[in-house]
Amino acid sequence: MEISTAALASVIALAIVVLISCFKEMNVGILGIASALLVGIVFSGMPVAAIFKGWPVGLFMILIGVTFMFACAQVNGTMEKFSAYAVRLAKGNTALIPIILFLLITLVTTIGPGNIAATALMAPVAMAIAGRIGLPAFAMTLLVVGAANGAAFSPFAPTGIISNGIIAKMAPGLGIPADQLNSLAWKVHFNSEIVQGIVNFGGFFLLGGLAWMRKQRGASALNIDEIAPKPEPFTSHQIATLAGIAALVLSVIVLKWDVGAVAFGIGAIFMLFGIADDAKAVKAMPWGVILMVCGMSVLIDVMDQAGGLNALVSMIAVVSNPTTVNGVLGFITGILSAYSSSSGVVMPMFLPMVPGIIQQIGGGNPIAIISSINIGSHIVDTSPLSTLGALCIACAAEHEDKAKLFRNLMLWGLSMAVVGALVCYVAFGILGL
Repeated sequence: MEISTAALASVIALAIVVLISCFKEMNVGILGIASALLVGIVFSGMPVAAIFKGWPVGLFMILIGVTFMFACAQVNGTMEKFSAYAVRLAKGNTALIPIILFLLITLVTTIGPGNIAATALMAPVAMAIAGRIGLPAFAMTLLVVGAANGAAFSPFAPTGIISNGIIAKMAPGLGIPADQLNSLAWKVHFNSEIVQGIVNFGGFFLLGGLAWMRKQRGASALNIDEIAPKPEPFTSHQIATLAGIAALVLSVIVLKWDVGAVAFGIGAIFMLFGIADDAKAVKAMPWGVILMVCGMSVLIDVMDQAGGLNALVSMIAVVSNPTTVNGVLGFITGILSAYSSSSGVVMPMFLPMVPGIIQQIGGGNPIAIISSINIGSHIVDTSPLSTLGALCIACAAEHEDKAKLFRNLMLWGLSMAVVGALVCYVAFGILGL
């Protein structure tokens, strides 16, 4: 396979950026833009304006609108209070608490805050409750991270918005009509829910959760006020925030309105009526992730024009066929995501390859391949090297051996690269979900 100088330079630039993201704590979005300028100007002769056209304006605006709206819900205490009331539904039935927490985190992630924000919100609550009811921190971490990542690809959540934005851009190359993008977005979301749910609930039951639940049958009822103290009633501003969230969900699902446009409108109402402190909300937005995604998108766009993307596609096609490609991509993305940003680096790198991979291997289900990339890149995030795993360790009860918890989560997270590959191969390659 012949590869041009520009294509080779773009591949090397991407490899360097990814390697740096694996070993250094820095925002590689800036590096991505700098690398795009270097490759585009020096090796491809592109004008700067053409390089900057790779900035995903539509995706950027949707992310800003949605994350601002849910940052408002976070800083005014609405999500925290809503979560506290939900946990109290278990009353004295302790065995139900892990399941309630899993469903609650799934719901909170789905309606918009996303996996990182939902974990930051719920990990302190979930891990504290685990300590009070004697549930191993490892088992609770599997449920917290599994629920957050399973629901991460909701069309309302930042990670789902990133995925769907890239899918929309490459839809013509995949032969996907524009009117099917919304239903396909939900299909990608449900694929993630199913796989993450099976893997993480399986781990929960096998590694301490089932034994703990059996013990609860003979245990005396615990006081729910000790497990999850009753919060104060919702304020008028918090009720308005819940109404705004409900309006967003209904307008997008029922009326098919654009999620970003609706979120901007609701966010503006929140500001005008003082429902949340807009300065605090802006600070709470995930600016680092937004910059990483958009910066890497600029590099990938230059790489595509330089021919580097086709070179990477050809390398993957050599070891894949329409059946095994799901497992191959699940494994590769899992290994990279164990050390790098799943949504900020790995997804923007691999998702644009889907049309080329399908063409070179002679077939394949695009939604299955997209799902394999998305799931493979997120199923390893229980690792303590990821933000989600680290949050759970930090919030574990004082009596927990955190060094042991770190080691167990590291082993589990790294093993998920293999498990994720096998599950994607079976679910999408064999069963054709």
